[in-house]
Amino acid sequence: MLNIAIDGHVGSGKSTLSKGIAKKLNLRVLDTGAIYRGIACRFKAEGLENHIDEGTINKFVEKLKVQVEFDGDLQRVIVDGVDYTPWLRKEETSVLTSKISPFPKIRDKVLDIQRDFAKKYDCVIEGRDIGTVVLPNADVKFFITASEKVRAQRRYDQIKNLPDSPSYDEILKDLRMRDYQDEHRKIAPLKPAEDSIIMDTSEMTLEQTIEKCVQIIQETRKEKSC
Repeated sequence: MLNIAIDGHVGSGKSTLSKGIAKKLNLRVLDTGAIYRGIACRFKAEGLENHIDEGTINKFVEKLKVQVEFDGDLQRVIVDGVDYTPWLRKEETSVLTSKISPFPKIRDKVLDIQRDFAKKYDCVIEGRDIGTVVLPNADVKFFITASEKVRAQRRYDQIKNLPDSPSYDEILKDLRMRDYQDEHRKIAPLKPAEDSIIMDTSEMTLEQTIEKCVQIIQETRKEKSC
């Protein structure tokens, strides 16, 4: 079984990179962030966004049913029978996800999904604590980052044509806040695993990053097969 862990900052391109690697190496890819986002969508749908506390979260998770399905390359997230995929990338979903994802019950729920997936498939799993918590024994671990301004611009370019999309300055402000929250949360803070390969993609194209990661993975596989 081949498991690749990809962690990194908000807007570093983890999801697109993961899909590119998976396509090159014929692996399955699991977008962990999309699962958290789907849960956040359900949390809002139940009218709980103004009641973010441990008691509310714990009660909410008790009856939560999360399914991950694939439609070609598209990962769908279905929570309590509702497909929230069209709403996963909305900025309001991103903000709410950052608020509820640090709670232990939420993380435990997603952790089970991730580890089950890794046991079934040769795969790439991306998120913020994959190499440190979810797959500490992954065959290869990458930590992807880029400068704040580059990441904010990438995010802006991605969503600028969507209705009610935020400005570049709003995205940059939110990115800085989410970086701080991710790096300072008590449970599974964002940080590279000791054996992670750190890649700053500020001056790299997506294709260059994919090729570099694929090369490293292939070299690792050769070494382990010897």
